[in-house]
Amino acid sequence: MRVVTLEEHITFPELVDKLPQEAKDKDYIGQSPAMQRMANKLADIDGERLQSMDENGITVQVLSVAGAGADLLDAAHGPTFARQYNDAIAERIAAHPDRFRAFAHLPTTNPEAAADELERTVKNYRFCGALINGLTNDEFLDDEKYAPIFARAEELDVPIYLHPGLPPKAVFDAYYSNLPKQAGPFLSIAGWGWHSETALHTLRLIVSGTLDKYPHLKLIIGHMGEMLPMMMVRTDKMFGIDQGGNNQRSIIQTLRDQVHITTSGLFSLPPLQTAIDTFGIDNIMFSIDYPFSTNQQGKQYLESMQLPTEDLEKLAHGNADKLLKLK
Repeated sequence: MRVVTLEEHITFPELVDKLPQEAKDKDYIGQSPAMQRMANKLADIDGERLQSMDENGITVQVLSVAGAGADLLDAAHGPTFARQYNDAIAERIAAHPDRFRAFAHLPTTNPEAAADELERTVKNYRFCGALINGLTNDEFLDDEKYAPIFARAEELDVPIYLHPGLPPKAVFDAYYSNLPKQAGPFLSIAGWGWHSETALHTLRLIVSGTLDKYPHLKLIIGHMGEMLPMMMVRTDKMFGIDQGGNNQRSIIQTLRDQVHITTSGLFSLPPLQTAIDTFGIDNIMFSIDYPFSTNQQGKQYLESMQLPTEDLEKLAHGNADKLLKLK
């Protein structure tokens, strides 16, 4: 069976090395020993990565930049860095057009330039959209200044993958400080904070009316919907369209209309069933979160799913093929 995964990460050290130290220091996870141990896997394209894909039945990986990047640079310097990164990605995947695609890396501190870079990469390199890591300058994307990115994505008919990012310092200090050992940093990212923040980010885009302004825009969020499948009914009940937001549709309806979710990094069947029951099988796509999760884990998880053949094919490749225009 064809298998497409679309939250699969890369980092090119030679490009990260071009960042000023001030920018690299903001990425405290990127400097951690755990991330340093991942450096070779993140930099690799057609070596161990491709071999692992072959061994575990992964047909296509859609690649995206992890860690420090153009969003840490100012509006003047971000666009050039993003362009260099996207050119490097395109060059390295060109030899395997049937195995690799990519999401654009955007200079979000310069939204107009980010929109132009998205268009350039989609038209020149067949990139599948863009992936944005969390907040930019401690701002959520519902701020009007980021409208050019959404408008251009809608015009190009490509999705935006809304991925977690590091929390602002004030949030880290309030929520994750004064804990033993590395508990604070872990809770601030994959242990909890990443997922709650991305869920909040998505909800802000709904209640601010941003998604109503761009009704054909598609968002993707990972990690089995960043807790939204479990909480969407509660949130919808407590925050209806008549209770203060600018949204024209209910939260549930907007999620089902415009938000697609992936299974990345979450290999458990009960959350999958909850996602199917709430978002629906047509809005769910298989992903692994390589190399932070292994392709072997992903394969075992996919094989454990007791789904009708039609639904399994939608999840494994059909929904991604349609949304990202892979075939």
